[in-house]
Amino acid sequence: MKKVLHIVGARPNFMKVAPIHKAIATRGQLSQVLVHTGQHYDVKMSDVFFTDLGMPAPDIHLGIGSGSHAEQTARVMLELEKVFLSEKPDLVSVVGDVNSTLAAALVASKMGILISHVEAGLRSFDNRMPEEINRIVTDRIADLLLTPSPDADVNLQKEGAAASRIHFVGNVMIDSLLASKARADTLPTLKDLGLAPQGYAVCTLHRASNVDDAKILGGLISALAHVSTRLPIIFPVHPRTRKMLADKGLGGLLEKAPGLRLVEPMGYLEFLALTSQAKLILTDSGGLQEESTALGVPCLTLRENTERPITVEQGTNLVVGVDPERIREAATAILNGQGKKGRVPELWDGRAAERIADLYARVLGVDTGALRASA
Repeated sequence: MKKVLHIVGARPNFMKVAPIHKAIATRGQLSQVLVHTGQHYDVKMSDVFFTDLGMPAPDIHLGIGSGSHAEQTARVMLELEKVFLSEKPDLVSVVGDVNSTLAAALVASKMGILISHVEAGLRSFDNRMPEEINRIVTDRIADLLLTPSPDADVNLQKEGAAASRIHFVGNVMIDSLLASKARADTLPTLKDLGLAPQGYAVCTLHRASNVDDAKILGGLISALAHVSTRLPIIFPVHPRTRKMLADKGLGGLLEKAPGLRLVEPMGYLEFLALTSQAKLILTDSGGLQEESTALGVPCLTLRENTERPITVEQGTNLVVGVDPERIREAATAILNGQGKKGRVPELWDGRAAERIADLYARVLGVDTGALRASA
């Protein structure tokens, strides 16, 4: 039986791999190996997601942990080479744009193993972002480029990728959202936090460009503090962000903003219960831009650019940068009923994983006659 080896390393990876793993398992014509690199090593940042998403425990856990970009990528590469030699996969499936994605693609390419990149073609056109480098290099060496939106196809075509490598399959992370929302809706998350639907906002911050610079981080906290005078802002704090808030001496600013409520990182279902009923989302996350569009919740992206322009062109997202005044103005407009309505983009329909499973079966020479036809 042909073998697909999946790589996960950070939280956004889990939401993308879970439905693909399930779709392949349902068909029963390919064997699978799930490798967790351990790039996110905090239980709340990683392990709980396997439970929430119904994923099996990883077959292999590398336990890489934190480090610089070079250290982390190198350690993942060293360990994955051993795994690939032992497991002999026919296809390595990587998702997203984290260091584990790049590391796996590099090792598989050097070893002549077929590579599929799920979420290919996204571009911020900002090479200062480590994730942008990961995307570009991974797409250059991957054999199969599986895109979530038509703009990604265009980007790859402009970069010279052959049309035969590009496959528009839709947004697989939305598969997880749609499959999980009913369960999330049953959780007492809002009650436990003393919140009412549409009566609060949600914020996440984790990007180095935002949290490592004291001036930028202070400005963002100032803007959030202002918005929190209108409604509570629930702020699940990434471990990196919590450390920087302390190191940059921003505790006093937080104390003056009782409406800005810092909480521990949440599991997938708990966080979905929170975001799905929010009045507003403020974030520097890529995935949350997509989820807010699928949920129909107005989103302000606290970055100067986005690799997901479809969330702006068709969805509920607005890129406002890091200027505190612009953030305050945009948030005020939304709270006054002027937020974008948006619509759900093409193929964000909960069936992307089925299309991916069918593609893998065809590429690996499995008889697809009995398989469900791709949408």
